[in-house]
Amino acid sequence: MSNTSANKHILVTGGTGSVGKPLTEALLQKGWQVSHLSRKPSNDPGVKTFTWDVPAGKIDEQCIEGVDTVIHLAGAGIVDKRWTDERKKELIDSRTKSIQLIYDLIKRKPNKINTIISAAAIGYYGDRGDELMTEESLPGEGFMPECCVAWEKAVDEGAALDLRILKYRTGVVLDKNGGALPQMAMPVKLFAGTPLGSGKQWIPWIHWKDAVDMYLFGIENDQLEGVFNMVAPNPVTNQQLMKAIAKELHRPLWPVKVPSLVYKLLMGEMSIVVLGSARVSPQKIEDAGFKFKHREITGCLNEIYGS
Repeated sequence: MSNTSANKHILVTGGTGSVGKPLTEALLQKGWQVSHLSRKPSNDPGVKTFTWDVPAGKIDEQCIEGVDTVIHLAGAGIVDKRWTDERKKELIDSRTKSIQLIYDLIKRKPNKINTIISAAAIGYYGDRGDELMTEESLPGEGFMPECCVAWEKAVDEGAALDLRILKYRTGVVLDKNGGALPQMAMPVKLFAGTPLGSGKQWIPWIHWKDAVDMYLFGIENDQLEGVFNMVAPNPVTNQQLMKAIAKELHRPLWPVKVPSLVYKLLMGEMSIVVLGSARVSPQKIEDAGFKFKHREITGCLNEIYGS
C-alpha cells in the first residue's frame, strides 16, 4: 500500500545537514508540513524549529504535535574530531540518546506518529575487503560497527511502540557542497591528487539526489520497513573514484599512493574511515521498487560538477 497523503507532517532531526537540507526542500516541494528538531533556533520561514539538548536530556515537548513521521538524521560528525574514548562515547550517545529522547516523549505525550525513518551507516559492516555486503551480513569488528550496532538497536526500540521502523545504511553521499567529496576533491584541484592507501578499498557511494529520493520513497511506501543499504548499484575502488574525480576536474592523478601508515599516524584509529573497504549491495531496495537516477560514478560526478 502506498501512503501519499497530501497533509503529512514530518519532523526532521539533523535537518540543516548536508542531506537534511536538500531533503527538507524536497519534503516542502511535496506540499508537506516540515518541522526541525535542532540544537539552535532557525530563521527558516518555511520550517518551524523546535530545540533540544541531547546531552542534557531536554526536548521541546511540542515538537511531536501533529507529526506522523520522524526522519532521524542527527548525530555528531564521525571524522570531526580524533577518536578518544570520550569522543567515541559522544559519537554513540549523539545517535542513541537522541532517538531515546523522542521515544520517551512519544510514550508520555499523545501523538499520531506512525513511522520512524532513521539514517544508519555502512560503517556497520566494517573493513571487509572484496566481500559483497548485504543487509543480512553480520556486523564487522572495531569501533565503527560497534557504534552502528548501538545506533540501530536504539532505533529498533520504537518497534515496541507499534511504529514502522525503516533504517538506511548510508554510504558516502556525494555532493560538491558538503560531506566527503569536497575533501577528496581538494588535493585533486591543487594538482596533488593521489589514491589513498592501497587504492583498492571499495567505496560505497551514492549521489545526494538518490539519497533524498530514497527517503521520499520510504515515506510514500508504508509497507517498507527494516534495514536497507543506501548505496548506488556500482561501487568503485578508492583509486577508481579519485581517477574519476580527477578526470571530471581536468586534473592529473599522481600514481604515487600515500602509504596507509601515514593515515594511521595522522588519524589514529579513525583512519579506518579512509582505508576501510566495504563493497555493499543495494539489491534489496531495488527489489522494493526504488529506481536510481545515478548508477555509475562517471555520470554522477558529471551531474554534480555540471560539466
